[in-house]
Amino acid sequence: MFATLSDRLASTFKNLRGKGRLSEADIDATAREIRIALLEADVALPVVKEFVGAIKERARGEEVSGALNPAQQIVKIVNEELVAILGGETRRLRYAKTGPTVIMLAGLQGAGKTTLAAKLALWLKEQGKTPMLVACDLQRPNAVNQLQVNGERVGVPVFAPEPGNGVGNPVEVAKQGVAEAKRTLHDVVIIDTAGRLGVDAEMMGQARMIRTATQPDEVLFVVDAMIGQDAVNTALAFQEGVGYDGVVLTKLDGDARGGAALSIASITGKPVMFASNGEKMTDFDLFHPDRMASRILDMGDMLTLIEQAEKAFDQEEALKAAEKLTGGGDFTLTDFLSQMQQIRKLGSLSKIMGMLPGMGQFREQLDNFDEREIDKIQAIIQSMTPAERENPKLIDGSRRLRISKGSGTQVSDVNTLVDRFFEAKKMMQQMAKGGGIPGMPGMGGLPGGGAKAAKQKKQQQGKKKRVSGNPAKAAQQRKEIGSKPASAGNPFGSPEGIDYESAAANLDLPKDFSKFLK
Repeated sequence: MFATLSDRLASTFKNLRGKGRLSEADIDATAREIRIALLEADVALPVVKEFVGAIKERARGEEVSGALNPAQQIVKIVNEELVAILGGETRRLRYAKTGPTVIMLAGLQGAGKTTLAAKLALWLKEQGKTPMLVACDLQRPNAVNQLQVNGERVGVPVFAPEPGNGVGNPVEVAKQGVAEAKRTLHDVVIIDTAGRLGVDAEMMGQARMIRTATQPDEVLFVVDAMIGQDAVNTALAFQEGVGYDGVVLTKLDGDARGGAALSIASITGKPVMFASNGEKMTDFDLFHPDRMASRILDMGDMLTLIEQAEKAFDQEEALKAAEKLTGGGDFTLTDFLSQMQQIRKLGSLSKIMGMLPGMGQFREQLDNFDEREIDKIQAIIQSMTPAERENPKLIDGSRRLRISKGSGTQVSDVNTLVDRFFEAKKMMQQMAKGGGIPGMPGMGGLPGGGAKAAKQKKQQQGKKKRVSGNPAKAAQQRKEIGSKPASAGNPFGSPEGIDYESAAANLDLPKDFSKFLK
């Protein structure tokens, strides 16, 4: 959704690289490019003006003029301002102290309220809650049936005393639903209300009556992230007519320009609490402004990726595979297949790769990646005998022909898989021993490398640190590493004098990373 915005911002920051200081013209040109990028992304004009104004003000301040790398400092400022307009901190649900927590969903028809109700129920279930869905959308044809089907898919009960399709009183159903939840000891009630194709008085009146009757702990406004600036107008109308505590964005995986996500929190003053980014019931999570800003700036979203991996991966299996790669055993095609199947639980590979830093430059390749290639690899491995999977060296010409016929692929596909498996295995084992990646001298081995890494370290320690003979340059070298004055035995100064927090900030790293640097 933010691909165009990410590309424009990346292009803007690229023009700043290599500049020792930023002139007024550089700041104005950067601000102009950022303004155009935001307007093209369909961000509301008041938000754009405020955002660009804040960046220009901070860019002219001491934090940029005194920075060792002004370009990185600008990126840092843009990141912080993006987090601010996205809502600042992550807003979590407030639960009732006594009785069931009542959550009411409101929004226009077609925003995805009914599907989102089931996604929210599944998310709450994973948090250890016992939710119940209440079908109060009695206007839209088959809305009640849709909620029942979705509730069955996620294993959550649905309270639906009325058939819907225009029959029944939604206010009475909502009141009965809360009472039923108390009786059956469900600790969260999710009320799915009716929507309309546009904002009208009847819909607002019905939503207000349900809110008055049930006194919900949270009212969530569900908005389609693909409708652009109109989402902001609808959100303002709902805020005035019904009132709500937070916003839920749906269809964040779409290819629209995404201006709604960047505008709605800033204009309404209400936080974006959840985001739905796919059709699966599991494609739903808390909205983290800092992680979204990081994705927009092509810095990746490693925290979300780690959280998803922790849910999907079998830790014992992963440890066994790691031990085999580091020399404690033989990593086989069976292990490879097991790891690949666990990775697939995370979702599409293109989405997973998109969470890694710097993958914006490979967006075209990711968009063109065919997920069926993974199915082909799986079919080839599963067409092998157990002995062949354990020892791929057994796979000769006749066996490769048999495997290709069994998997419905070509012999060349089998050859490619086997060859690449051996190459990848060799590379990973070399990294595990501290040898680095073959053919890539800049990439070191994995932490805790073997004898080769120890030897290299010893050689590096034996080398003398050179300090410039020019006193001015020598002072600058000491200043750059933030050390105490040099001495005869320590030309760079005492390591106790290094300001690790400043070093982390100059490298554009979180403050907590200073402990790691130390």
